Amino acid sequence: MYPAREEAERLLIEAEACNPGPWGNHSRVAAMCAEKIAAAAGMDKEKAYVLGLLHDIGRKFGVKHLGHVYDGYQYMKELGYDEVARICLTHSFSVPDLEVYIGNRDISDKQQEEIRAALAACVYDEYDKLIQLCDALAGAD
Repeated sequence: MYPAREEAERLLIEAEACNPGPWGNHSRVAAMCAEKIAAAAGMDKEKAYVLGLLHDIGRKFGVKHLGHVYDGYQYMKELGYDEVARICLTHSFSVPDLEVYIGNRDISDKQQEEIRAALAACVYDEYDKLIQLCDALAGAD
């Protein structure tokens, strides 16, 4: 499940107020790119837009590395948006394996185990791959 576009935009604005920075505009650019590519590829463009918009929503909780992945995953699960939670997790992993992560592991060992288990349960689909692509390409402007 994922929120409607208007709710996703509201969530992003709320998150930016908690932790201002260029990540909000990066998310908007990723969302616009995902929407256009999805439309051209015959995918659900609204879903792609929302997933792109909220992929970094964990940044709401501060400047973090792996922490933003964990925080976004947990936050979206709490709101009942399982499809967004999945994207918050998978957007930082080209393959579903925590061991390939090269950034700062600024979360507890227990939280890393949660990520490891969640990744192990994932079979990536076209939306995971699309948001990874758009995340890599999107700047804040």
